[in-house]
Amino acid sequence: MLARLATKRLLEVRQVFRQNPQTSRSFSTALNYHLDSPDNNPSIPWEFTNANKEKVKEILSHYPSNYKQSGIIPLLDLAQQQHGGWLPVSAMNAIIVCTGSPSKQDPALIQLLNQKIRVAKIVEVAPVRVYEVATFYSMFNRTKVGKYHLLVCGTTPCMIRGSREIEDALLKHLGVKRNEVTKDGLFSVGEMECMGCCVNAPMITVVDYSNGSEGYSYNYYEDLTPKRVVEVVEMLRRGEKPPHGTQNPQRIMSGPEGGNTTLLGEPKAPPCRDLDAC
Repeated sequence: MLARLATKRLLEVRQVFRQNPQTSRSFSTALNYHLDSPDNNPSIPWEFTNANKEKVKEILSHYPSNYKQSGIIPLLDLAQQQHGGWLPVSAMNAIIVCTGSPSKQDPALIQLLNQKIRVAKIVEVAPVRVYEVATFYSMFNRTKVGKYHLLVCGTTPCMIRGSREIEDALLKHLGVKRNEVTKDGLFSVGEMECMGCCVNAPMITVVDYSNGSEGYSYNYYEDLTPKRVVEVVEMLRRGEKPPHGTQNPQRIMSGPEGGNTTLLGEPKAPPCRDLDAC
């Protein structure tokens, strides 16, 4: 009985999403599916540059010939760097045949793959094996991003400490929605799950493409307030480099505000052990 009710409810939810496809998109913290667009569809030709083709060979040389698929992540990263910081579906397709056994496939299928498949081509795997990696890891941007891609941590410690207010301040200040790019191309806002700075929550990371997509960096800004995150954005807009790490002047790295109150001296040696004898 419960299973029947659950199935019925699921069908009702699906029907709502079918009637308004943007609804399902708004519930997603990241784009986990592909929608063809004029600048992102499988029919757009995409190839690695000659210089990057040499890098592809070098990457694949790290893995046994029957485990080329192990190179999917570094190949996707290389493709993303070449394409200006984001991954079109045709670039993902470029990796597929690089990790499989095309000699065992039907010639007509090989011809079709040659027309439509690129990272997948290189690793010689089914296209879905590349897509599932690209959609799982938030380091891969599947839509265009800004010169500074602002990723707000949305995990529980940051949420408790006000990450939603941080995101709201960013979106309001920049005049965009999540996963949109500002008109000047400078900023985009997304969400990334836990980045390991829970003690300094809330925090964001800024993926900095100001030196080009091949020289990008991830910079952490922690202990943020809505006011401070806007100040960080304006510093970036002016071409300045805000100090990384905690934005609380009363803290040093992850230390307590105001300084240590314990462990102020050298720790005592354990009484049951002669350290000098070691």
